[in-house]
Amino acid sequence: MSDDDMELVETTAAPEDGASLTHISFADLGLNEKILRSLTETGYESPSPIQAECIPALCQGRDLLGIAQTGTGKTAAFALPILHRLNIKESKPQALVLTPTRELAIQVAEAFARYARHLPGFHVLPIYGGQSYSIQLKQLARGAHVIVGTPGRIMDHLERGNLSFTSLTTLVLDEADEMLRMGFIEDVEWILEHTPSERQTALFSATMPEAIRRVAQKYLLNPVEVKIRAATQTVAAVRQCYWQVSGLHKLDALTRILEVENDLDAAIVFVRTKLSTDELAQKLEARGHAAAALNGDMNQQARERVIEQLKAGKLDIVIATDIAARGIDVPRISHVINYDIPYDAEAYVHRIGRTGRAGRSGTAILFVAQREIRMLRTIERITRQPIERLTLPSQQEVTNRRVAIFKEKIAKALTCEDLDFFATLTGEIIGEQEVAPEALAAALAFLAQKDYPLRPEEKSFGGHARAERPPRDFGDRPPREHSGRPGRPERPPRSFEQPPEVGEDDRGNAVVMARYRIDVGRTHGVSPRDIVGAIANEGNLPSRLIGRIDLYDEFSTVDLPNDLSPDVLQVLRSAWVRRRQLNIVRDDGSRPPPRRTYERKPRPGGYERRNGDWHGNPREREYSAEGRPRRRERE
Repeated sequence: MSDDDMELVETTAAPEDGASLTHISFADLGLNEKILRSLTETGYESPSPIQAECIPALCQGRDLLGIAQTGTGKTAAFALPILHRLNIKESKPQALVLTPTRELAIQVAEAFARYARHLPGFHVLPIYGGQSYSIQLKQLARGAHVIVGTPGRIMDHLERGNLSFTSLTTLVLDEADEMLRMGFIEDVEWILEHTPSERQTALFSATMPEAIRRVAQKYLLNPVEVKIRAATQTVAAVRQCYWQVSGLHKLDALTRILEVENDLDAAIVFVRTKLSTDELAQKLEARGHAAAALNGDMNQQARERVIEQLKAGKLDIVIATDIAARGIDVPRISHVINYDIPYDAEAYVHRIGRTGRAGRSGTAILFVAQREIRMLRTIERITRQPIERLTLPSQQEVTNRRVAIFKEKIAKALTCEDLDFFATLTGEIIGEQEVAPEALAAALAFLAQKDYPLRPEEKSFGGHARAERPPRDFGDRPPREHSGRPGRPERPPRSFEQPPEVGEDDRGNAVVMARYRIDVGRTHGVSPRDIVGAIANEGNLPSRLIGRIDLYDEFSTVDLPNDLSPDVLQVLRSAWVRRRQLNIVRDDGSRPPPRRTYERKPRPGGYERRNGDWHGNPREREYSAEGRPRRRERE
């Protein structure tokens, strides 16, 4: 296939303040009615540029080469045509999607399940390293229509005969350039050679290096080429930040943010499901916030009533889904909070477009779990704007804010309300109870804030704080003397620590590296490419943070960031490479003792060939002229 054989369609995705990116609907693309129903419930109103160009071509059975960044909606661009053409009655793998990482495989599988919620009997199976083989074997035995997996584990199942692609009709290579960078492209080509030659093939890549172009020319037949320039502009007046979900519950973190943000006037909180809008609205109301839900199940009258209350200041917080919030233009919205991270960068751009309008400033806050860090980096790359990390307000800051609001209410009551009746009442109480005015005022303040304490307990924000352990007291015990040889100076402890090397993360910040040891080496047939692929895939680490790799016979060492979390280390310990677990630990410089080697000694008078030469002791035996050995006479 030459470049002249490709049909090039180039589109620029530039969302205009929440407006539709195209003038067509998903129904115009001829998709199955059950799929259209799932899209409506998910919140998709119209196809993005890459979806509008790819879906018709893939539905016609054409091969496709898509050049588009992650976050432009390309998952739906290939998932919807696959579902549309699927034979649901045949429970054998009909489509295979190869992804570079485990996290992406899970995300793609979740997208398939979301789009196929109204296709009865549909099964999608994610296959990736780090998961038990027995679990995957049970799921394969049950049957699956779509397989989404990483190259290494797919190869393992093919080699073991656990997976058959005799019924495969479609193969998708997602983020092919990332697979090239991680060293998987040879594995991908091996898999392509073990799939039916008459399949439909779609290849998606953010860039088109020569190796990917070569794969496309070799395995794609007269493909349609679609090139998408992704949206790179977000509202410049919007301050963007994120909080990584850890320790505190998301609801407690949201409460802190809503209470302490000084410039907060009104906020839209985005969640993924209609059920979540009602649940979160009720919980925020119970905590004293004027909140209401906004979702697709509400009729037009109820929806308009919520919007009018938000405009009039009767509501401060609206919890909404993507589809319900389309077209909202309320000037007083100062904050957009992504309680649930969006499915793609395009949805993120639409969400934060609800604030910072007409030259006004705004704030967008994104809640990100550990497994969603990849989507955060994708959003930054697509929008070309860094998203700063947010430090949650402390308990004392929340207390100060509540006290300040309480004081404002008291000052307003003192100046604006008729308090004669209450002054008489409090005077009677002071006389009857014989208490000081200050004590009575404290009791009234407690009653007024009983259900909403001015000083929240720490357990309401994720549990009791752990008390600090007091330092150990050894009394007057003298220091331990050196037990070495008298008169000999004490030798300082030997240090095996490697001098820290410094790398760079994806933002150019310095990262201190440390050396780790893994239980796989040359004798197991491992290569640096295998190690990089396993660590990047299982630990969700970019390859730029994987430093020097040294291979030894029984183990290897690799330089990784010094501050790897215990969760990441636990995942890497159980990861497999060349049928061996990594068992990764910090390298202290020690080395295991060499294996004992045994050397056969030559028999007396005999010769043995070792290292290419004959060795032996000719004096032990003598040979006759006939060549027969004879016993040597004793002297």
